[in-house]
Amino acid sequence: MRRILFALLLLLCAPAFAADPPTLAQYHTRTGHPDAWQGGVRMIPIHTPAGDFRVWTKRVGDNPRIKVLLLHGGPGATHEPLEVFDSFLPADGVEYYYYDQLGSYYSDQPDDPRLLTTDRFVDEVEQVRKALGLDKDNFYLYGHSWGGILAMEYALKHQDHLKGLIISNMVSSIPAYVKYANDVLMPELGPEAIAEIKKLEAAKDYDNPRYEALLQPHYEHHILRRPMAEWPEPLMRGFARHLNKKVYIPMQGPSELGASGILEKWDRTADLPKITVPTLVIGARYDTMDPKFMEMMSKKLPHGEYLYLPNGSHCAFYDDQDAYFAGLLKFLHEVDDRAR
Repeated sequence: MRRILFALLLLLCAPAFAADPPTLAQYHTRTGHPDAWQGGVRMIPIHTPAGDFRVWTKRVGDNPRIKVLLLHGGPGATHEPLEVFDSFLPADGVEYYYYDQLGSYYSDQPDDPRLLTTDRFVDEVEQVRKALGLDKDNFYLYGHSWGGILAMEYALKHQDHLKGLIISNMVSSIPAYVKYANDVLMPELGPEAIAEIKKLEAAKDYDNPRYEALLQPHYEHHILRRPMAEWPEPLMRGFARHLNKKVYIPMQGPSELGASGILEKWDRTADLPKITVPTLVIGARYDTMDPKFMEMMSKKLPHGEYLYLPNGSHCAFYDDQDAYFAGLLKFLHEVDDRAR
């Protein structure tokens, strides 16, 4: 979701939202053992090449057979846009874990370029899995957007620990995403707007209000299909208030019209047949990612399924909500039933 930050900042001058969630300090407040659960929250120690840190997790529900670890987008964003899961998963008896990756708001935020690699993030997920006691009898890994990249990378290295995998609104190739954005999505803005956008980008004038205004129609059509003034508060909180640009920009790059960061050449399409666990790929008609490409991914996966959302965008868990969660929950229970 490159450059969404600057458009989201337009809304910061709007009237204040309802009461904020607990502060970062409150989330980090614990009693007893430093890694003990408190209100579902647990700070998990993480060992990295740059030292030892902690990441924030929160457990919701109790199901010994279905436990879903949620990987948020960004990178450098937070679990907060996924808080909508609270409206659907508990009633269906699913246990799930919110988790802010290292560098994200509720976790430690070291500033060290050695931490910004997919392999390092995969190792972090594996440490979180072990700490939470998840394994092949119960462990489903869910990834949205950048989290989908991380989920694929994790499955390619550690799928022996997985019961199921969900790749939501993410393609297996950043070059393919860039081509789709340039060939299909950006022309919708019109040649004059594109020329102006490119001029502002050439000058690296990303904070220019005009740049933000030019891209707003794209956000409202492909990120979440409603006026930005009506976007859900958790989404605004996670990206407008809490996005860590020191993680986001080096990995993704600052430009909406092309990736220029660490992930620029990332492509795992040829490796998809190696992922043999049951996998659900979720795509949407108005997504920033090509829905046909995501359907193709599901066919390359030996046990892949495709959930297509005709009314959804990149954040389809908000704008095609009922179909999104009906499909997700159906997949979780069917995999569990087959495992029985």
